[in-house]
Amino acid sequence: MEFRAAGRKLEGYAAVFGSPARISGYTESIASGAFRSTLAANPDILALVDHDPGRLLARTASGTLRLAEDRRGLHFELDLPPTQLGNDILALAERRDLGGMSFGFRVQDEAWPATDRRELRAVNLIEISVVQAFPAYADTSVSARSRLSKGMTAAQRRRYLAALQTITMPIDRRLKFMEAIREGI
Repeated sequence: MEFRAAGRKLEGYAAVFGSPARISGYTESIASGAFRSTLAANPDILALVDHDPGRLLARTASGTLRLAEDRRGLHFELDLPPTQLGNDILALAERRDLGGMSFGFRVQDEAWPATDRRELRAVNLIEISVVQAFPAYADTSVSARSRLSKGMTAAQRRRYLAALQTITMPIDRRLKFMEAIREGI
């Protein structure tokens, strides 16, 4: 883990373009550029634990959450707070016990190329979440920033994170939870 004067950091991908996720009877994927309009509008986007607004880790308005869309997906970097919640999430990230990442959104544009496939083309991003158990999109990633990644360029860090990414959990246990979150936002 890298400790800096600015705080402790987590980074990874809250969403990966083109990565399919099985959601209640259909397969969903995210198109490249889906977050562009939200990020350009610069709203206050939150970083939560398990989509729980009572478990806030960071936010864009304060600068403790930084988001960028690149060729791979929605990259994030967040400064963990020196709270019990921040300490717990850091410990789980260092042990690689976290399930991955997720995001809360409202659909702005979507396509249904088949009755059982949905592509998110533009979304209004509300929050990203560190997911302790089962993220809907298995290709997301989260890790504590290590000393090894210090001094790397952003591209090198992304490749490093991709190499660490080994999350492949079955979706059936998380479908109801994720569908409820999407419908509730």
